[in-house]
Amino acid sequence: DGFAGKTLTMPKVNVTEDKNNYNLELAAPGLQKKDFKVDVNGNLLTISAQKEDSKEEKDESYTRKEYNYSSFSRSFTLPDEVQADKIEATYNDGILKLALPKNEKIALKNHKAIAIK
Repeated sequence: DGFAGKTLTMPKVNVTEDKNNYNLELAAPGLQKKDFKVDVNGNLLTISAQKEDSKEEKDESYTRKEYNYSSFSRSFTLPDEVQADKIEATYNDGILKLALPKNEKIALKNHKAIAIK
């Protein structure tokens, strides 16, 4: 645990690319789907999560209550050819997966062969 019960663990991220998508996998075990927030603002993709656990113990002479709050935020600059309105996210077995579909027309327009002199 970190300072004042805060746990700040930055999850590991893998980014792969295939013909149709950029694929992003973020390892975040112990969370639930509802703990995540995924936002796109312009070409900035932000993935954040926060989770708060509270535990209370009671005895005749005392009451003890503990809070554990953990959060993280990661941001990524999206390539121009990503279709932000078609991004899909799933969370299974502690892995958040995002499929970032490419717009082939933009990808082809941005492609340029460089002549070797």
